[in-house]
Amino acid sequence: MASDMDEEKKSGVSPLFLLPLIVFGALAVLMGFMMLSGHDSKELPSALINKPAPEFALPPVAGLERDGQQVPGFQRSDLLGQVTVVNIFASWCAPCRAEHKYLMDLAKDDRFEIAGLNYKDTDVKANRFLAELGNPYDRVGFDTGRAGIEWGVYGVPETFIVDEKAQIRYKFIGPLSAASYRDVFLPELEKVLTESK
Repeated sequence: MASDMDEEKKSGVSPLFLLPLIVFGALAVLMGFMMLSGHDSKELPSALINKPAPEFALPPVAGLERDGQQVPGFQRSDLLGQVTVVNIFASWCAPCRAEHKYLMDLAKDDRFEIAGLNYKDTDVKANRFLAELGNPYDRVGFDTGRAGIEWGVYGVPETFIVDEKAQIRYKFIGPLSAASYRDVFLPELEKVLTESK
């Protein structure tokens, strides 16, 4: 025992000193594997893909009008019969503001509807947000948080593509950017539109 301690004193290195180095090496190997595997760390699996949209009924955002008419809220039955893009947004969400121009671009296409789920917001702030940036939505439902849970929302914004049978076909987590809108979201939307014909 004394000779072991003498050896340790002579070498000047404690075996415990190597433990952080070993842990760091293992983490570096794991991170390298994840990077080279092609796995997208932003891509979270959704248990709802290719499953029916949940049952929900959301009231309209009070005071939100288009052409002098109240913009309706929405419920699951409104998803039947056409492809619908469902966007989860809030006025307090800075990334929602950044992606909004892509939703306005989507609104130019009449092959599908766009529904907004206004998440944990207020009527006044939602009205102000859409008055400033434009309203791309055919329907906007006010959600206190319950519908978001049913939809499996991780955070805001999120955007879903729902087919004419009210089946969730795709989920995009986070804000749309120029590249993700063009290279990821639009091709997924076109695929659902083509299959729904």
